[in-house]
Amino acid sequence: MASIKVACVVLMCMVVVGAPIAHATITCGQVVSGLAPCLTYLQFDGAVPVTCCDGVKGLVALAQNTADKQAACNCLKSTAASIQFNAENAESLPAKCGVTLPYKMSTSTNSSSSEALM
Repeated sequence: MASIKVACVVLMCMVVVGAPIAHATITCGQVVSGLAPCLTYLQFDGAVPVTCCDGVKGLVALAQNTADKQAACNCLKSTAASIQFNAENAESLPAKCGVTLPYKMSTSTNSSSSEALM
């Protein structure tokens, strides 16, 4: 469960790339499924599985508008609240997957802020 929490936080941060306002089409199930391969890394460290990075990149590609980014962010935050994970591993996941984010990945990120939606 901690891995899902971290994965959600990581995805939340990754999803904020900026796009026009629209209705959310991404579901929490998609977010959690995309990050499920990251759980072991998020909880215990070690190598980041290729399937984890594929999921992270896929979720970033899916969340192309503000509504999707907010939905993914909120999903990640609620999931992260229910599991234990290593915050440092969550912070390092985007870089390990070759994704650049303009902010620090954290459970304290405001999903509605301009920082999280860029």
